[in-house]
Amino acid sequence: MVGMLTQVQNLEERAKALGIKFFLVSYTDLLGGTRAKLVPASQMASVEKDGAFFCSFASNLGLGPESAEIAAVPDPDSLVQLPWEPTVGWVASDVYFEGEPFPAAPRMILNRVLEQATELGYAYKIGVEAEFFLLKQTETGYTIADPKDTADRPCYDQINLMRQFDLISTLVTYMEDLGWGPYQCDHEDANGQFELNWTYSDAKTTCDRHVFFKYMVKTLAEQRGFTATFMPKPFSHITGNGGHVHNSLWQGDTNAFADGADDGGLSALGYHFLGGVLAHGKGLAALCAPTCNSYRRLGASTTASGSTWSPRYISYGGNNRSHLIRIPDTGRFECRMVDGAANLYLAAAGILAAGLEGMATQADPGQRIDENLFARADEFPDLQTLPHNLHEAMEALKQDTLLMNTLGNLGAKTFLDMKTKEWDAFNAQVTAWEMNQYVNI
Repeated sequence: MVGMLTQVQNLEERAKALGIKFFLVSYTDLLGGTRAKLVPASQMASVEKDGAFFCSFASNLGLGPESAEIAAVPDPDSLVQLPWEPTVGWVASDVYFEGEPFPAAPRMILNRVLEQATELGYAYKIGVEAEFFLLKQTETGYTIADPKDTADRPCYDQINLMRQFDLISTLVTYMEDLGWGPYQCDHEDANGQFELNWTYSDAKTTCDRHVFFKYMVKTLAEQRGFTATFMPKPFSHITGNGGHVHNSLWQGDTNAFADGADDGGLSALGYHFLGGVLAHGKGLAALCAPTCNSYRRLGASTTASGSTWSPRYISYGGNNRSHLIRIPDTGRFECRMVDGAANLYLAAAGILAAGLEGMATQADPGQRIDENLFARADEFPDLQTLPHNLHEAMEALKQDTLLMNTLGNLGAKTFLDMKTKEWDAFNAQVTAWEMNQYVNI
């Protein structure tokens, strides 16, 4: 048996109490894709015990056609009853192979780093700022769903926000019903772009909710004739989709980043943790900004609104959005490199591993910078830049022993193999810009 019952009611019993007739038994692959089987509630006792089985070769986890199946063992604590289809329950799963935890599955990678934190007496908590665009597909490609949403600086625009009230309010109501504690939503800096925020929690819970949130947003948008995308940079001239992660470390009810914090907002331990993240910034880019398109967003030169809102340098500041790391309030910091394409399990695992090492080595993050690096970066010539493309990020990851060990041998090899194929395919394309630029040579 690879699954252990810890709750009072098993999933089959909970299904009867809640009126659930089917379960989506879901896991996340190394590319951030969500894969699932639909299981009748009457069969969930065996699935909860032994898992739902998936062909390994089709799992995007690095196993070949000669391998036996993987087993996705549902985590009962992650259960979400679909608000728009209450007869279906969704559960995140841990992945097992031949009866053992499968080391290359993203949720299992996060589990391993969380166990390290637990052994040190800490709980890692995160919140995520999930941004997305609402688009419509036309014969000539994708366009902003709302044709009236055209302002150069639409951030927080009330009219544009309220034209999407049906979708946004439905999402917020569902999150309230699920107990997530949504607290703000707005029209973001780009045309057709929105952000919804919900209350932070332990890292695994936030990652599970982020996976489900993306599924929910895409489903409800599709029902309304839209395409919702978390793609980092859908359009060259406007701001891209971030997925900023807010980080804190706790001992029981005490926030260790706030306990003894200085005027800058963090305790000595918090600064050491932050110093570890900065030290591994280049390698972390491959996990936090994991696609070719991610680097259209990172370090972009300009947008119609006047700012890209994405970092270029490995730096930190106070409540200053021109840095990789922002300390917006006492007891937490925000990593602004994470984008909408990130597999949050991997990004969180990497950030936590880097932070724990920073604590162990008492890493010094250096002097914080209070200047606007979008405008004044030339005054700080010693600052290191983030990778300029996915290839540079992969090379940095390969050289980062800590992060490679965090992914594990199979996880690192598979992730890098997949990303190398993505990079090669990207470079094989001839773009419209190239044709326009060079056709008359």
